[in-house]
Amino acid sequence: MSLTSLSRRARISLAATAAGSAAVLGFAVLPSSATATPAEKPAVSAAKSDKVGKADAITRAQMLERAATWLTANNGAQVPYSQTQTWSDGYRQDCSGYVSMTLGLWKSGPNTVELASNRDLTTPINLGDLKPGDLLIDADGSNTTRHVVIFEGWTDDSHTAYSAFEQRGGHGTDHRNLDYGLDAGSEYKPYRPNNLTD
Repeated sequence: MSLTSLSRRARISLAATAAGSAAVLGFAVLPSSATATPAEKPAVSAAKSDKVGKADAITRAQMLERAATWLTANNGAQVPYSQTQTWSDGYRQDCSGYVSMTLGLWKSGPNTVELASNRDLTTPINLGDLKPGDLLIDADGSNTTRHVVIFEGWTDDSHTAYSAFEQRGGHGTDHRNLDYGLDAGSEYKPYRPNNLTD
């Protein structure tokens, strides 16, 4: 084997390695004589929009039906809680992953902070405007204190508690009465998912 063909092989190998690394980082390596054409750009945009794009519309009833599925999805038991593992449907097993599943958002789902701050996903509302499927989100603090729950409905006319779905640490999927966000100064704020329809 000649030195010239070895050098050529080494250059090809280096180019392939660089292209592979670039692909992992989400951009393309083009030969120095090539330029990106408009037809090449949508592929990068499409990959990006799969993660942050708007989700398909879903009714409030459909969202709550999806929420109930995790109560028995683990061979008749609730899906266990985890911030690092994903369930068989591809969604992270924490509170925000659970909410992402119920809304049909991208897998494995945005975190609690993004659910509260991304206006493509949610819109802040008043507490008195809560409807089934709306969210109460505490986006402050750390990953051990932040939380999101799904509002199902008021327990009575006093509006001092509501039934809700949540994925909570040390337990997993739950359906119970809560009062998060009802006290003045609470860190829990009400939000409406943008893809919910009545």
